Amino acid sequence: MALLSTTPMLEKARANKHGIVAFNVHSFDSIFWVLEAAAELKSPVILQTTVGTVKSLGAKNIVEAAKAASEHYNIPTGLHLDHCTDFNVIKEAIRAGYTSVMIDASMHPFAENVKRTKEVMELAKSLGVNVEAELGKVGGVEDDIVVNDEDAQKAVPKECKLFIEQTGVPTLAPAIGTAHGIYKGKPDIDFDLIADIATTVDVPLVLHGGSAVPEEDVRRCVSLGMAKVNVSTELKNAYSEAIRRHFEMDPDSLDPRAYLQKAKEAAKEMAKSKIRMVGSEGKVVSSFV
Repeated sequence: MALLSTTPMLEKARANKHGIVAFNVHSFDSIFWVLEAAAELKSPVILQTTVGTVKSLGAKNIVEAAKAASEHYNIPTGLHLDHCTDFNVIKEAIRAGYTSVMIDASMHPFAENVKRTKEVMELAKSLGVNVEAELGKVGGVEDDIVVNDEDAQKAVPKECKLFIEQTGVPTLAPAIGTAHGIYKGKPDIDFDLIADIATTVDVPLVLHGGSAVPEEDVRRCVSLGMAKVNVSTELKNAYSEAIRRHFEMDPDSLDPRAYLQKAKEAAKEMAKSKIRMVGSEGKVVSSFV
């Protein structure tokens, strides 16, 4: 199956009241085991990469690997560029074959955010590429974007509506109290704000900072209108911890096939738990035939 634009994927998810997980991948092998996990659960899925990963692996190489994996596992797959502030990198990703991009201009005043988002929309819309934008400021660290707790700001529903009217952006990531990375305490999610935004706008919403948010909270976010749920840190941690445990148990076992297989299985189980959490298991059959 060819890579798909995430716009119809997320619109269907919103209409059917389930989510789709967007997993950050950081290596070529992670592309394949994320799709393997999704295929085993018959779930649509979104692969996403940071700007740092694009610079490390190359946009064209990532696209080719994602296409090969999607065709092999034959499940609906989107490929998304996450949190990008550089128009040239967005242009590179779209030309390479990414089916979704995020322009993150949330650090700028509203009018400038609109201006930069419209520039990306002009490039992406005619090609059927989904565009995601952010309003408010999600706290935490994502690649080289750092937002301190005191600088984090929640989105305003009226601004969300105006933003979509002025930009035409098909997916929106409003800041609602989550943060990137692993939380030190329980995340302070504003569920009333999610409900207010979801009834104010007609586009699928995106939950950033989905790692380590309690399952019941994520399910509630999805039920209120969050169609895309981003997961990165927990997936990386599961993979890395499995390798660490391998060498703690057997420091002389240096065959990469041994420790990478353990890492893959640990990460796959984490991915499966997130897919089940958002309710997309089995949705390939019901939503994409």
